[in-house]
Amino acid sequence: MCEFGRRDFIKAAGAGVAAAALAPALVSCKMSDELKMHKAEGKKRHIVTLSFDDGFKKSSIKQAKIYEKYGLSACINVIATAHLPDFKPPGEYLASSPRGDFALWNELKARGHEIMPHTYKHANLTEMPFDEAKQLVVRCLDYFSGHLEGFEPKEAVFNCAYNASTPELEKWLPTKVKAFRTGGDIINPLPSKSQVKLTCRSFGPENCDQYLEGQIDNLLSLDEGWLIFNGHGLDDEGWGPMSSGFLEKLLERLVAIGSVEVLPAGKALSGG
Repeated sequence: MCEFGRRDFIKAAGAGVAAAALAPALVSCKMSDELKMHKAEGKKRHIVTLSFDDGFKKSSIKQAKIYEKYGLSACINVIATAHLPDFKPPGEYLASSPRGDFALWNELKARGHEIMPHTYKHANLTEMPFDEAKQLVVRCLDYFSGHLEGFEPKEAVFNCAYNASTPELEKWLPTKVKAFRTGGDIINPLPSKSQVKLTCRSFGPENCDQYLEGQIDNLLSLDEGWLIFNGHGLDDEGWGPMSSGFLEKLLERLVAIGSVEVLPAGKALSGG
């Protein structure tokens, strides 16, 4: 098993090889009064965000059901146009399974789950001129505004395809959205109002259970931190799938740990 960035995997898909770990990146944060209290009392605090991309219909329904069993909100990031007949999947992992539509996304949002944008058509924004990339982001946000009930771009987390971004995009995106997720270190500082760049890691193309379990154990060995893992489908869907049984047991384990909060990214940034 190896840790990969999805951008590198797609480039090497013909050979079935993926490589290139994503570089660490940390953002500065201003501690909230609550965090200061936790530190003063010597308490640990850990946040876990499992950020599921691509909007696979079957997997998203399963994810929501498993999270609801523990009174939690799933973090599901969907491609604006992936449900349309003329959508052209960029690779076999997206082409092989049906994606959900906005009837499903509105239903899941009404049930308390977080639905966030994962680009307009899953294009790699780093492989085009900056102006073209900006246009695609705006089209994505406009589509969500018109189809996802209650969607507000300035409250959204934009999840970059392939966890790929550029310095120009990273400077511009916060003018349109609350925050963006890109590649980097899997452990982020605890959320703060000034935090606009969220970093994550993914794993694939094979099952990610063992890798994620190791990363969770690493988080729990620290005094504090916010782990953001970029997952995709469950069981047989998506790049680097997670076993639904593993997800259920992991959430059961995490909710029993006093220092841990399991939160979607937007809710974490809003204070839980």
